[in-house]
Amino acid sequence: MTVVPHRVAVLALDGVVALDLGTPAQVLGAARTDDRTPLYAVTTCTAGGRPIRSTAGFQVLPDHGLDLLETADTVIVPGIHAGPPLDDGTVADEVATALRAAHDRGARIMSICTGAFVLAAAGLLDGRPATTHWAYASRFRRLHPGVRLDPEVLFVDDGRMLTSAGVAAGVDLCLHVVRTDHGSAVANRAARRCVVPPWRDGGQAQYIERPVPRVAETGTAATREWARQRLHEPVTLRELAAHARMSVRTFTRRFRSETGLSPAQWLLQQRTEHARVLLETTDLSVDRVARDAGFGTTAALRQHFHTRVGVAPTAYRRTFRAPVPSGQVGLPAQGA
Repeated sequence: MTVVPHRVAVLALDGVVALDLGTPAQVLGAARTDDRTPLYAVTTCTAGGRPIRSTAGFQVLPDHGLDLLETADTVIVPGIHAGPPLDDGTVADEVATALRAAHDRGARIMSICTGAFVLAAAGLLDGRPATTHWAYASRFRRLHPGVRLDPEVLFVDDGRMLTSAGVAAGVDLCLHVVRTDHGSAVANRAARRCVVPPWRDGGQAQYIERPVPRVAETGTAATREWARQRLHEPVTLRELAAHARMSVRTFTRRFRSETGLSPAQWLLQQRTEHARVLLETTDLSVDRVARDAGFGTTAALRQHFHTRVGVAPTAYRRTFRAPVPSGQVGLPAQGA
């Protein structure tokens, strides 16, 4: 059976960030089956199919108008550096209507960087968790107080509504989508083709400008690698600090500064990702996966895995255990 590529519409507005505009086609376009069949078909559109300006000194001449959103499986709004969504929190009625219609019929909606301002202006983020570039967080909160903004993460996956932080975080989000749709093996291959890491630790808090320079301290990278080799063990905060030769307080502060996460949050992230790989690539029982990934019990694995990935471990394994076939590719159910 022939693979039908997932249809992705990139909706560009005037003042579009050039890198954000190209990210979906580059990253999603690198996601392929073993026989190199593309898994996504990425197309760009604008309101009315009109040319728009980019931030890089060139115009974008799209092949499609907003009607492209009527059949897209996923709609992505790249960031912008100017215009009403950033100035006063509004967006053209025709754009808002098209985005809401796409969401209402079940399409997945995504934004990169300040594209979140467009989704919020269309009323799609009210009451939802979301993120955007940390430098625009104050403005976003002022314009959209009803959105649960978290400016310290690289991306937020809220079912069919996904938002990412600035610039390179769009790569992280697109790889997350590939991983969610088709598993880690496909996402890792796509990352290698794009010459980027398949997964970045932590969030964007590590990149936020600080008013006072940090005091030079020994980093925690070596300790993080040490911990990765011991995910199956009950590693404590005190043991981590001792390995880094720091006090617990200094280590915790330094760790959060470098990763954007607390040590406990980071360990949970790493254990979940390790469990994901074990479920995909081995025939180990779920109980054994729980122990080898450091969760201890199947119940703990099930709870944390469902929270982070959105499905139970057994359901995830059924979807992704086998290699991507040359026929129909299944997707896990996503919440609205």
